Amino acid sequence: MSQKIYGRHIVSDPDICHGKLTFRGTRIFVSDVLEQVGDGLAWETIIEEWRGAITEEAIAEALRLSRQAFLEHAQEYALESAAV
Repeated sequence: MSQKIYGRHIVSDPDICHGKLTFRGTRIFVSDVLEQVGDGLAWETIIEEWRGAITEEAIAEALRLSRQAFLEHAQEYALESAAV
C-alpha cells in the first residue's frame, strides 16, 4: 500500500504512524487535532501546542473531511431508529 492523499494537508502512509491519518509532513494524528477541536480549544491554541506544525487551513480541512465522512455514513452511527 502506498501513501494516500485525502486533501492538501491530510495523508496516510503505511510507513508513517502505521498508516493512520496525519497532517502532511508531520506525525501529528488528525484524530488528536479533531479531539482538541471537540474539547473546545481555540485553533490558535492548537496550533501553538503543535509548535506551528499545522495551520488553520489544515484544521479546517480536517473538519470539512470529517463532516463529509459523517454525513455519508451517519446511518452507521445511529443508536436507534425513532418512530415518527
